[in-house]
Amino acid sequence: MKRRVIALWLGAAALLLLIGCGPKESRGIVVGAKAYTEQDILGNMLQILVEENTDIQVEYKRELSSNVLFAAMQSGDVDLCVDYTGTVYANYLGYNDIKTADEVYDISAQDLERDYDLLMLDPLGFNNTYTLTVRPDTAEQYGLKTYSDLAKVSQDMVLGVSFEILNRADGIPNLKKTYDMEFKNELAIEGTLRYTAINSDEIQVTNAFSTDGLLLEYELVVLEDDKQFFPPYHAAPIIRAEAAESYPELVELVNRLAGSLDDETMRALNYRVDGQRENVTDVARDFLTSKGFI
Repeated sequence: MKRRVIALWLGAAALLLLIGCGPKESRGIVVGAKAYTEQDILGNMLQILVEENTDIQVEYKRELSSNVLFAAMQSGDVDLCVDYTGTVYANYLGYNDIKTADEVYDISAQDLERDYDLLMLDPLGFNNTYTLTVRPDTAEQYGLKTYSDLAKVSQDMVLGVSFEILNRADGIPNLKKTYDMEFKNELAIEGTLRYTAINSDEIQVTNAFSTDGLLLEYELVVLEDDKQFFPPYHAAPIIRAEAAESYPELVELVNRLAGSLDDETMRALNYRVDGQRENVTDVARDFLTSKGFI
């Protein structure tokens, strides 16, 4: 019995020694993304970029709403994401005045760092602003070119938009006030279902992002926001200051993406996933490879 106890003790001591020789802390971050194609592409880009260029382990959390993602960044459940200057400025920080793109970026970056210990990195290069779109025959029938044109006939139309824009302060509620606009009905419709719904005339107006790939497939008419209600939505990575301090190589690495994506390129990447049904991870990896980032 004594020999067995000694053997067990020695085994436990050896295990503790092995544990002690291992890494003292786990090297890992969490990348977050929202619940639509473009965000999934960008989230995959961040994950692949970090994994291929560092020894940092990456967990990827997708399909988050804007407010859930922002809360997760504050709590430390997410360390790195791509968000949009207009969303930060209007939705997270509560500003509602009209500023230039540079002003929106500067104010957003300043407030995020001061109030939330979040660092906004260099913009990726494209402006994915919200738009309202209609079918070409609807635009021709009613002579629609601008949001003001739409306001004159909106009471005859059904609006189908994403849940977020239907309820957010920088979305439909204040848009209707700005343009004195009312719709026959308003529906929350997510993702690609909005495109099939407007194509089949179940709805007559829907929202899109200016970089949506399916705008090409369905040949929708993008109306002009003639009162400039929607702020600029330039995509930019955001990282928790604590994560940047723990892994200083991340800031320089992620900033390599700055200016690498214009509207046309992002729209084409989205179309490869939504229109051509390519794998989102493959699309993200192809882009990074083509630019020499991995």
